[in-house]
Amino acid sequence: MTPDNSLGAPLAVSMGDACGIGPEIIARLWCRDAPRDAIVVGDVAVLRRAAALVGGGLAVAELQGPEDGARVPPRCLPVWQPEGLPAGLADAPLGRVDARAGAAAARCIEAAVGLIRSGRARGLVTAPIHKEALHAAGSPYPGHTEMLQALAGQDGQPRPVRMMLANEELRTVLVTIHCSLREAIARVTRKNVLETLRITQTALVRMGFASPRMAVAGLNPHAGEGGLFGDEEILHIAPAIADARALGWDASGPYAPDTVFMRARRGEFDVVVAMTHDHGLIPVKYLGVEQGVNVTLGLPFVRTSPDHGTAFDIAGRGVADPSSLAAALAMARRLACVPSN
Repeated sequence: MTPDNSLGAPLAVSMGDACGIGPEIIARLWCRDAPRDAIVVGDVAVLRRAAALVGGGLAVAELQGPEDGARVPPRCLPVWQPEGLPAGLADAPLGRVDARAGAAAARCIEAAVGLIRSGRARGLVTAPIHKEALHAAGSPYPGHTEMLQALAGQDGQPRPVRMMLANEELRTVLVTIHCSLREAIARVTRKNVLETLRITQTALVRMGFASPRMAVAGLNPHAGEGGLFGDEEILHIAPAIADARALGWDASGPYAPDTVFMRARRGEFDVVVAMTHDHGLIPVKYLGVEQGVNVTLGLPFVRTSPDHGTAFDIAGRGVADPSSLAAALAMARRLACVPSN
């Protein structure tokens, strides 16, 4: 069993898309591990449906407030249901895009961030959402990262954040996230690369790395081969690395993207900064999604998530693996013990 809520406020676990595997892996994790320092922000009926699906006699307790979570008995899933969730959500068909599920997922995230801002939760673990459902609900955000960036902003200005995917063997941070490849290439600028290195440096120092060894992957094949295959490395990436080194950070590159991840996995670097979404995430996910954790860097609070999606193809079959969610909860627990940036 995981530790009791010795730090006071619990970790908040948002339900994710009600039609995907999020509620299912939450219920299965509580059946297996029964975290005592976390509560779920979600729809009570949806979580009861998930508990019935996974079996094991898991009870679901509706909390009046997040502070009540520590008082629920063992083998009981503590759920705080925020106001404003769509009615009849537990009747939404599993494995299908549903605007009600998208709206509920967004509302749970907003409510969880509200708990953190008010000091009633100490960090956020998000179960997977579905981007099409979010769009169908009218949300302007393409995913978790962008929504949290806006929610954490000040005076209407979004906070600069970056996505890190990590497991026991490899860490990678992305300069660009959810946009087309054409747009991502345009966003590879000296300013954006340096900002990514700044956010990465700060985050890894918080995680206990005294001087993080940051390897920067190029954008083009062979990191441009001296300009033969593109000049982004010459015009933007290398100058940003030089700027970072002038600030005293251990940044190096740009390295060929097809080999730098192997070098990091062997221990030469602590993290790889990649220019685009798939450049950075494919190597980590290839090692297995079971232990992968997504961490949003640059937020004023801890946020982690599993490194997989809603898995509509297996939703409702009772076979979803909660291992990545357990890893995300463990990571959030560790990070919530250090001061936020």
